[in-house]
Amino acid sequence: MSGVKTQQKSVLVAGGAGFIGSHLCDLLLAQGFRVTVVDNLITGRKQNLQTALSQGAEFLERDINDPQALQGLEFDQIYNLASPASPVDFSRLPVFIMNTASQGHAHLLELARATKARILFASTSEVYGDPAVHPQREDYFGNVNPIGPRSCYDEAKRYGEALSFSYHRAYGVDIRVARIFNTYGPRMRPDDGRIIPNFFMQALQGQALSVYGNGSQTRSFCYVSDLALGLMKLMQGSITGPVNIGNPRENTVLEIALIVNQLIGNKTPVRHLPLPENDPKQRRPDISRAEESLAWRPSVSLEEGLQQTLAFFRQELASRPEGVITPTLG
Repeated sequence: MSGVKTQQKSVLVAGGAGFIGSHLCDLLLAQGFRVTVVDNLITGRKQNLQTALSQGAEFLERDINDPQALQGLEFDQIYNLASPASPVDFSRLPVFIMNTASQGHAHLLELARATKARILFASTSEVYGDPAVHPQREDYFGNVNPIGPRSCYDEAKRYGEALSFSYHRAYGVDIRVARIFNTYGPRMRPDDGRIIPNFFMQALQGQALSVYGNGSQTRSFCYVSDLALGLMKLMQGSITGPVNIGNPRENTVLEIALIVNQLIGNKTPVRHLPLPENDPKQRRPDISRAEESLAWRPSVSLEEGLQQTLAFFRQELASRPEGVITPTLG
């Protein structure tokens, strides 16, 4: 990308061993930033950092919930992508998820405050809940069940946004807030329960794709390289946010299932399962703010992105000695 002058700025990526975080690290290194990754590997995978480490990134296996984890360190910019983000994690790690967006994020905000770093909080489209407004704009307050099975993640991210703006107002901390919509691509956990990994792993094994409800609920999928570029542009730009980062192309879940089956040649019909509680019926970002303020818009088509993702999941399946991976609820 031309026109970006980094002057060898130092960057911390919390959660950098995760799916999105690792791609962001690759992009930042390619743009000349000095990158340090902190990740406790509770859901991240060090193998995701193979490219980044070969390009000079530093890795610290630490937990941002530990107030001593980053003591004495200093960075120009901090990206906080640290949090489990898959439906299977919501039931497995609910308290940890809430702690990470509250006390963990507070530790990073304190670091930013002390060192005058700019900090970006990776929020989510989940703050909109099961939206009554479509497409979702940043000025929509959302429709979230605060005590439902998804609330540990939804409310954690809502709190993280509020905490960021509180630090900005009270202490002048230079913040950025991104609301990330559905993202897909290589390095997703094959068994993490989300739609794309589930569909690919099932289709590659000739299984019936699990479609929850009648499949009419919609999602908008953004390829991970587009998403990483949007985050970097938000960090380098002048707008605080929140800013929706996602792809406005909208498909039903059933349409995605049929596309994946056709791509792989899986002839097994889909199977319909009960719709999970509080599962959003519609999800599509209004990205006008990102287009106008950041000159950003996704460029990778769904068809192209799915082809690249397929190659990754083929390798993942081949590398598993047990062969079959059984996806879980997503």
